[in-house]
Amino acid sequence: MYGRELHEEEREQSERFKKIEERLIKKEEFLDKRQTDIDSEVSHIKEKADELRVIREKTNKENEFVHKELERVARLNTEDAKEELVKRVEKTYQEDLLARIKKLEADGEERLAQKARDILATSIQRLATSTAAEMMVTSVPIASDEIKGKIIGKEGRNIRAFERAAGVEVIVDDTPGSILISSFDPIRRQVARVALESLIEDGRIQPAKIEEAVEKAREDINKITKEKGEQAAYECGVFNLDPRIVAILGRLHFRTSYGQNVLQHSIEMAHIAGMIAEEVGGNVAVAKAGALLHDIGKAVDHEVQGTHVEIGRKILQKFSMDPRVIQAMQSHHEEYPYETLESIIVQTADSISGGRPGARRDSAENYIKRLEDLEGIAKSFPVVEKTYAIQAGRELRVFVKPEEITDLDARKLARDIAIRVEKELKYPGEIKVAVIRESRAIEYAR
Repeated sequence: MYGRELHEEEREQSERFKKIEERLIKKEEFLDKRQTDIDSEVSHIKEKADELRVIREKTNKENEFVHKELERVARLNTEDAKEELVKRVEKTYQEDLLARIKKLEADGEERLAQKARDILATSIQRLATSTAAEMMVTSVPIASDEIKGKIIGKEGRNIRAFERAAGVEVIVDDTPGSILISSFDPIRRQVARVALESLIEDGRIQPAKIEEAVEKAREDINKITKEKGEQAAYECGVFNLDPRIVAILGRLHFRTSYGQNVLQHSIEMAHIAGMIAEEVGGNVAVAKAGALLHDIGKAVDHEVQGTHVEIGRKILQKFSMDPRVIQAMQSHHEEYPYETLESIIVQTADSISGGRPGARRDSAENYIKRLEDLEGIAKSFPVVEKTYAIQAGRELRVFVKPEEITDLDARKLARDIAIRVEKELKYPGEIKVAVIRESRAIEYAR
């Protein structure tokens, strides 16, 4: 009995020990896992500490650089600081800037070019005019060379009387069938031509008849100039002009510029300006009047000192012309700033009328000189290798040294050349400046 109880007690005690052992094993396993987690945390903390140390070192270096830059910038003036900032931005974002500039330029140029093409095409299509330049007649035909002797007169009496009355030079040489009249004043040339033709037809050539013929011719030319002025104003739809302005305008019928009849040029301009004004919402009446009268100063520029623009302004002011018309005409050679939309329209119409093929004649010498000057401006830049003026000087192609210039610099160069051309040269229309940066890679297969 006693032995069974003892055995039972040992068994219970053994089970308690076993349970205690199991709990201890579980605690040991938990502690091992906990130790592993702690080791992992410690390792992670060490890594973070290393990262923080690197960041701190980098920050210290950057702070040191910033302090140095601030000290350097503090010594710069405003312009130097601006230049430094632009250089940094360009250096950092050069490719992005270049791509953005190209896109903006392409989009903007395409929209503006299309709009300009539409307006100009519409205006030009509505205008039908001859492209042949009208030359001034300075030669008087004669039936026979016997008439030359009558014109000269005894001891040159007749020719001297004619030259004194008409204010011209009469050239009688060996040229068969004609006599030449020379004068810087186109009106005098016309008066002399009409008077001489009248004398030849009458056959009585003597000092008294000469004075009478010249005076009659002068009256006839004055009537013609008045009629031409009235016709021009009527054709262009410009009304209520002072009769004295109309008479001066008509004198342009006998004036040429680069072989182009100035009155015909002014009429043509008025039509173009009116059409452009309709397209862009400008004042059509003001634009037409400004264009028609833009060269009125040329009618008397050999008699009055000053540029034809300044003379024209004074004429229009003297006869109380609408100030808006004066503003429109005074800027066509950029002597005065563009104050109104109509002034830009007049300048544009002037470029179209004067710049179209066949409108004007220019000497070969002046033409070559203009192209040489155009190429010379581009060649003055150190990075330029070759230049070619093509399309009669309407386009300038500039080849640069690719190793000395970037694409962004090439765009700046094109703008710089264009600005120089605008400042230093006079030309109708516009000149396209194309800077070409070409890179080539060459290898030889042997």
